[in-house]
Order: sequence, then C-alpha cells, then structure tokens
Amino acid sequence: MAAAVISISSKVAALAALFVVLAMSAEAASPNGGWLAAKATWYGAPNGAGPDDNGGACGFKNTNQYPYMSMTSCGNEPLFKDGKGCGACYQIRCLNSTHDACSGRAKRVIITDMNYYPVSKYHFDLSGTAFGAMAKTGLNDKLRHAGIIDIQFRRVPCNYKGLSVNFRVQVGSNPNYFAVLVQYAGKDGAVVQLDLMETSKATGKPTGVWTPMRVSWGAVWRLDTKRPLQPPFSLRVRNGSGKTLVASNVIPANWKPMTDYPSNVQFPN
Repeated sequence: MAAAVISISSKVAALAALFVVLAMSAEAASPNGGWLAAKATWYGAPNGAGPDDNGGACGFKNTNQYPYMSMTSCGNEPLFKDGKGCGACYQIRCLNSTHDACSGRAKRVIITDMNYYPVSKYHFDLSGTAFGAMAKTGLNDKLRHAGIIDIQFRRVPCNYKGLSVNFRVQVGSNPNYFAVLVQYAGKDGAVVQLDLMETSKATGKPTGVWTPMRVSWGAVWRLDTKRPLQPPFSLRVRNGSGKTLVASNVIPANWKPMTDYPSNVQFPN
C-alpha cells in the first residue's frame, strides 16, 4: 500500500509540474500576462537595430525605422515559435537589484529575429538600442558592458499607429508558388495562420474557398500548387488570440514579386 501511495504521489507531482510549465508558456504567449524571468544579451552596433542590414530571421526590413525604431530582439524558440512569434511585442525591464545601471522602467520590444544559442528558458538577444534603453539616463553604455543580465518580461499588445496589415510578395513567387511576408499585424502582433482565396476565372468573383498556407520561414507564408493560382487573392489572417481579419482582393491580378501590398484592415486595439 505504501508503495502504491508513493507511486500515485509521484504521478500527481509530475502532473503538477507539467501544469506549471504549460501555464508559464501560456502566460508568456498571452498579451497582458504577468512578469516572467528571462536573460538578456545584445548584439550588433551599440545604437543599432541588431543585424547590420536592419533585418533578421523574421524577414522584416528597415527595423531601424518606424514602427520598429531599433527596439528589436531575437527570441529563442519559446518566443520565436518557428516564426509564429515574429512581430510579437513584449515589455522588458531590468531592476536595480540586477545591475546598478538598470532603471526598472519597462520598454517595449518587437521580436524580429531568432536566437539560436539561448542561455536560459527565455532569452532576449536584444539590439544594442533596446538593451541600452533599460538603463538609467546616461548609463546606457555602462549597462551594455554588463553582458548577460537578468530581466523581466511580459507580452503586451502591439500598436502600429497609422499602419494597416501589409503583405510583401516574395522573390521567386510565380503562378504555382506564392509566398508572402506578413507584417504590422496590430494588437496580438504575431500571425499564427494565413489562408488564401482565389478568384474564379469563370465568374470573376472570389471562389469562397480558403486554402491554408504554411510557414516557409520567419513571417513568410507560402502556398505550392500543381495548377496555376488564379488572382486576385484575398488573404485571411489569424492572430495568436484567435481573432481573424480578411483583406479582400489585396493581391491584384497583376501582382509582382518584391512588391508591398498594404491592406485596408487592421486588428483593433
């Protein structure tokens, strides 16, 4: 009987530990969650946006400009999520108890890149700008010299004021292969599913059929077909909170690779 009790207790403890891990992951993924512990490092130029080309593994460009403003970060897998964490917004802060240059003020960063060598369960490899932004006034460089520091983070909504969801058709796209980068998805920030609707050649109207696309890399989604796709295309975006929006006929009949096609839709704040 004692052995049975110990066995049951062990199973209960294991299930409880699993529940805690799942709860922490869900909290990290949900906007307005509580503060969690993480490690932070930085890379690139001290006052830069991370990569020398102002890009990253998500596929976003010009991350030194609005709305990113160099406040960017690599995320390890629980944050990057094989690309489905791209565009997610987080508040980060470091406390004075961690380093005397830390201000304790929360700063918002956007996941734009992948961290391949994490040093903790949650690891933000920040741009030099974002890392220094956590410092007290005038102590940005002192904090950057600290190397690896303990921080706190929490998921927050994104607010891309003045921007709608944008779709950038990728190089190599053709009638049988369509790839598109999704950016500026507000509120939740990250996109977890993208679907495409074609136009009927016979009627000239949308077919009414949504075809799921899949992540190619980063924030780039792709669709491969054995027959030519029939534009214009409508795109349906779903974020991590389960909200969807539809950009009707956003990709025109005469679409071209390496071209931006801004929509007229955005997730409400």
